[in-house]
Amino acid sequence: MKSYPRNYIDGQWVESQGGKRHTVINPATEGPASEIVLGTPADVDAAVIAARRAFESFSQTTREDRIALIGRVIEAYKARIPDIAEAIATEMGCPISTASTAQAGSGLGHLGQALASLTAFEFSETIGDNVVVREPIGVVGLITPWNWPMNQIVAKVGPCLAAGCTMILKPSEEAPSSAAIFAEVMEAAGVPAGVFNLVQGDGPGVGTALARHPGIDMISFTGSTRAGIMVAKNAADTVKRVAQELGGKSPNIILEGTPLDKALPGGVGGVLLNSGQSCVAPTRMLVHVSQHDEAARMVGQMFAEKPVGDPMQEGPHIGPVVNKAQWDKIQGLIQQGIDEGATLVTGGTGRPDGLDRGYYVKPTVFANVTPEMTIAQEEIFGPVLVIMPYQDEADAVRIANDTPYGLGAYIAGDPARASKLVGKLRAGAVFVNAGGLAMDMPFGGYKQSGNGREFGKFGIEEFLEVKAVIGTYQPEAV
Repeated sequence: MKSYPRNYIDGQWVESQGGKRHTVINPATEGPASEIVLGTPADVDAAVIAARRAFESFSQTTREDRIALIGRVIEAYKARIPDIAEAIATEMGCPISTASTAQAGSGLGHLGQALASLTAFEFSETIGDNVVVREPIGVVGLITPWNWPMNQIVAKVGPCLAAGCTMILKPSEEAPSSAAIFAEVMEAAGVPAGVFNLVQGDGPGVGTALARHPGIDMISFTGSTRAGIMVAKNAADTVKRVAQELGGKSPNIILEGTPLDKALPGGVGGVLLNSGQSCVAPTRMLVHVSQHDEAARMVGQMFAEKPVGDPMQEGPHIGPVVNKAQWDKIQGLIQQGIDEGATLVTGGTGRPDGLDRGYYVKPTVFANVTPEMTIAQEEIFGPVLVIMPYQDEADAVRIANDTPYGLGAYIAGDPARASKLVGKLRAGAVFVNAGGLAMDMPFGGYKQSGNGREFGKFGIEEFLEVKAVIGTYQPEAV
């Protein structure tokens, strides 16, 4: 069992001030995976002092300085990809084949995009005789989830560095080791002391302290809508900026008449990837009534044929969900779907055949799901897909928008017809015959899926303040 008992503060690995040991459970074996120390408000205080001191100089660095720094981080990151992938596979159950590519690779992608975006970013703008300048907001608290550890960490850290901010990262205590390895990456790259700080911990102990701290200028949070509400409330007294990427229940509209053999596999893959533990997964498949039954048959077969197994083995299978609490929640929602009258096409409650240990979930498909059903409204966060019939395109849009969430929406079919629906869908991203995120495009949600945007130049903008300079002024090179 690997142990990471220290926090990284002010360029040094230091003991927690009063923290308690925490064992991370391997979701495939239900045994110990690793160990950390849950930090305390005193640890947060120390990190804030370091970050505020470092901000005085780091905020004044040039664009070229920060380009060189991110370049060094990229090279150091490349060397640790196998270690990052192993940590992710062990702690949150993502199969090593995916952990080594999509999971660890996303961090490298965000670093590269931060570098490209910084190179082209305009930090000043002339308006008439005056100038608008964009300056780093200050010290930022970063709170990240367990489901895509490196994606969410580096989607924040990369733009933070590019903007000239200093930061304190609190990763999820469910999958913390990859964050500790990332701190080693930052150390190896020569990131100046205090610019990047890591405080391990849970929400009540460290997350709340970050959100409430008067020495922190901004919180960037990714996680559940429930937790995001608490972060915003805790941040309100100090009037700090709060950017949030929260839950999702993304619709996937299959336009009437679209060949199902072409339309369905992408949506199925998007749900099964990472065992359904993706906030932007297309978990509600909307199919015209004339094709609903055939779609249910085909999707059911795809889910039934998806292997489930050991995340440390290479292969196309999916692994377990992250922990027992999540497993229990998913089991309860599957049972609720059955009880509320949805048609169970495949899967169901309990573990897959042959697996009597680990938090494995049967890939599950429901059909004939109606908008008022719990499984159509709540984020399940597991390998569960609901298929919902619609009457016409207006009905499809109504159903698509009929949740509290608005992170992503998908449309499969004729692009000309799809383009007429894009403006009607209340979502931060609409994927038209496409399934993958674009790291140079803004990512974030409408409604209870959050506020603010990440990725590319939009991510840099989140960490900047806008200053109007009125009168004679010559902006310095940034």
